Amino acid sequence: MLTYILRRLLMLPVVLIGVTLLIFALLQLLSPFSRLAMFITDPSQLKQGPEQLQMMVEALGLDDPIPLQYWRWLKQVAHGDLGWSESGRQPVMSALKSRLPGTLELALLAVIPVIFGGIWLGKLTAVHQNGPIDHIGRVVAIVGWSFPTFVFGLLAIMIFYGVLGWFPPGRISITGLRIVTSDAFKSYTGMYTIDGILNGNWFVVGDALRHLIMPVISLAYLSWAMIMRVMRSSMLEAMRQDYVTTARAKGLKEKIIINKHARRNALLPVTTIAGTMFAGLMGGVVITETVFNRPGLGRFAASAATQLDIPSVLGFALFNGIVFVLMNLIVDVLYAYFDPRVRLE
Repeated sequence: MLTYILRRLLMLPVVLIGVTLLIFALLQLLSPFSRLAMFITDPSQLKQGPEQLQMMVEALGLDDPIPLQYWRWLKQVAHGDLGWSESGRQPVMSALKSRLPGTLELALLAVIPVIFGGIWLGKLTAVHQNGPIDHIGRVVAIVGWSFPTFVFGLLAIMIFYGVLGWFPPGRISITGLRIVTSDAFKSYTGMYTIDGILNGNWFVVGDALRHLIMPVISLAYLSWAMIMRVMRSSMLEAMRQDYVTTARAKGLKEKIIINKHARRNALLPVTTIAGTMFAGLMGGVVITETVFNRPGLGRFAASAATQLDIPSVLGFALFNGIVFVLMNLIVDVLYAYFDPRVRLE
């Protein structure tokens, strides 16, 4: 197991270099003047005349051979310098860091019901194949899979906030914002629920959770469908295998056969889907954060794209690429845990 993990870790830098090469290749589609924003720290530098801009292009080596430009850009990225974000009015790295806690908080709370709820429902419908539970589960999955995210989000806001006034959009109320920005409140993670617990301020915890309920439900319900359908199909296939027949012939209880033998093997394809889904959540759920007015990475990327803020868009793309690479590593390790044959290859 340890050897398998070490092999995957040794491959990680190679894959990350590949991600940076793809991002840099996209940069080469732009003119040297358009790429200037990737190398400045003061937006006033871009408001100079053509002659001064040409001098900056030459000083930064944006007309140099491509390998030399890539090496220089890679060193800059390694130091956390991704250029200036015009839409965020700050360096790209600072903009990403300030919005990451909001997205991470939403992703962590959403992924728990998505994965565990989807796995449980998929197993339940497979065990009761063609029964009432299975038919209801399939209807729920089809509706969830075909429901547009923004429509579900808008309906949720209209009913639960517009009519009932229960769960407001945004990330926290004005009163809660005054508390978390005060000197008495210490920020440990930037996630209001976690920081509220660590500060012993239960008003902030409750307030942040009220604002999280609707986005989490929207993500969970619309993502349950995929996990549940994959788990159901995988579970039905696992229950037809010879080892399940053998276990039944030995007189094992059906509960043990389902939970210990069939479910573990059925989790292999679900692991891949769940890993990709969590990476997508970490990359920022653009539609959900926009609909619910949550200041996270997804909303930041949408704003940057509409304003043609190229450094921000490429910085977001680089962050997304790194997240997906790391999640693929975690999925590989989980594969080896669930299926010993993988780590023996």
